[in-house]
Amino acid sequence: MPVPEPANLWVKICGLTTTEGVAAAVAAQADAIGFVFAPSKRRVTPERASELARGVPKYVARVAVMLHPTQAELDAVLSGFGPDVLQTDAEDLAQLDIPAALLVTPVVRTATDTLRAPRILFEGAMSGVGKIADWNAAATMAKRTQLILAGGLDAANVDAAVRAVMPFGVDVSSGVERAPGIKDERKIHEFILAARAARTGA
Repeated sequence: MPVPEPANLWVKICGLTTTEGVAAAVAAQADAIGFVFAPSKRRVTPERASELARGVPKYVARVAVMLHPTQAELDAVLSGFGPDVLQTDAEDLAQLDIPAALLVTPVVRTATDTLRAPRILFEGAMSGVGKIADWNAAATMAKRTQLILAGGLDAANVDAAVRAVMPFGVDVSSGVERAPGIKDERKIHEFILAARAARTGA
């Protein structure tokens, strides 16, 4: 059975490192904000993420973005930040003790028939480097689960991406930056407007 599309495209602004970036994402009506706890120019500590997310409305999901974390690393993020969602590669999940109440978004990088999850993030081979994912493979998976499309998106190509993949949502990081790790308020607003216009056909 096809996965029904949400009335409004879900949007996550990822790799936030400044209060200005967080404020811009919230003002532009992002559905989620992501903080990176993996090796990256956008990496923050759990304590810094907690500070940045202070005052963010409850309806904006706070996502912990990890990559092959140890249990100790995950525990530090859970205690120091307390995210609403854990995002990490699907292969990581079997090795982790994850609280039952914590929502999990597995990351996949190629099409797979074996993963059973209500929501996934489809990414390129490497995260945070602006490389476009395989939209054809993503479109296939979007027919059977809530798929969040990531990888190389920006305001110029998100319309084509949404129309090609028909995802549940989109995720952007480098495509809304003026420098690595530093988000641009104008680019955030332009990206979200373009993404949601693509869903509504405006």
